[in-house]
Amino acid sequence: MKEKKKGMLDIAVIGMALFATFFGAGNLIFPPYLGINAGSDWFIGFLCFFVADVGVALAAIFAMIKTGDISINGLTGKLGRVPSFIMNILVVLCIGPFLCIPRTAATTFEMGVMPIFPSISSWVFGAIFFGLVLLFAIRPSGVIDVIGKFFTPALVACLLGLIVVGYLHPIGDIVVTTNFDTAKEGVLSGYQTMDVLVSIVFIITIVSAAHSKGYTDKKATVKIITQSSFFAAFALFIVYGGLCFLGATTSAGGFENYNQSILLVAITQKLIGNYGILILGIIVFFACITTAIGLVSSCASVFVELTNNKISYTKIVIIEVIFSYIISNFGISTIISIAGPILTLLYPVILVMIFLSFFANKIKNNNIYIGAAAMALLASGADVLLGYGLPFEFVKSLPLATFQCGWVLPAIIGGIIGKFIPMSEKALLASKTEQADLA
Repeated sequence: MKEKKKGMLDIAVIGMALFATFFGAGNLIFPPYLGINAGSDWFIGFLCFFVADVGVALAAIFAMIKTGDISINGLTGKLGRVPSFIMNILVVLCIGPFLCIPRTAATTFEMGVMPIFPSISSWVFGAIFFGLVLLFAIRPSGVIDVIGKFFTPALVACLLGLIVVGYLHPIGDIVVTTNFDTAKEGVLSGYQTMDVLVSIVFIITIVSAAHSKGYTDKKATVKIITQSSFFAAFALFIVYGGLCFLGATTSAGGFENYNQSILLVAITQKLIGNYGILILGIIVFFACITTAIGLVSSCASVFVELTNNKISYTKIVIIEVIFSYIISNFGISTIISIAGPILTLLYPVILVMIFLSFFANKIKNNNIYIGAAAMALLASGADVLLGYGLPFEFVKSLPLATFQCGWVLPAIIGGIIGKFIPMSEKALLASKTEQADLA
């Protein structure tokens, strides 16, 4: 009985840590904005958002489990040693100190701190924020417990309190809206969270936490990760659905001129009154600091792996925190404008590798992976260059381009081409060894 209770507690703690790492400020503001625009179709938009965000992130975790290598190399290794190393470094830099970690501090400052303390400097706040992140992330074995036992329950309590108030006292009627492609926008919003990249980095910390709690053999590790992932998915389902519903209650009018972040502020103020800004500040703080702690720890663990333990975890955490602190003061808009195109390039390649990983025991030729990933990269690269004014209009005509998935057809073509390119003897031998391991 005690072992059963311990197992349930471990699932809850690890699951809450997964929830918190996925649930950053960006995830906080997408659902209400989707709800106000979808109106009476808010549940359809929410489901599309949930599948494109949480569904794909879970697929990434299960794909890594299926490969038998629960690390980022388990997904990218088929691309070859050098391309895999470059891809891994770029993913970790973007999810870590280059984009996502600095964005947590910048978002907390702009959404949660400035409305309450308009005179405080971002450099002062950043020092406090990253000081706390460093304090809690410096010990990798304790990261999951800190997030799962303390910070996340506070975050969830505030969110559920806001949702319950909005359900019992809705702001207005939920009306039918027009000129809004609910399914498409739901998918795009989920796609833009980039949580799949977070999942393939954070899973190393999850595995470390599972081992520290006694789940040391492969079967037990896979089981606890799977159960914790579904726990996190259920919690995200409730919170995302609630936030989308809150947005839908404003669809009758009076809130249509607000952007995503201001809409959430307006909703909170309307429901709670003058204390709304303070409550929202607390929610944003917990949402962002939990994500920052999880990402700092996870990215440091990946860097330790990629450098073959030549640089210690502690040193990497300190470097990450300092670098993220400096970048965070550039502001949200600048951070996104610099790193956004890079994420747009990387995301399709990772999605291709996730999909193909489910068929790893059927794919005998690694050139299928390489061809599919290369063509996805070229298509997404053309899409990025189009945004800078280069003449690549053809990407708009590709199937699924309106869902930012124009790279799918090129990836299929690349995979087919790769199938007919014979592997080198060395690569063939390595592939046979991997197939034997999978069997």
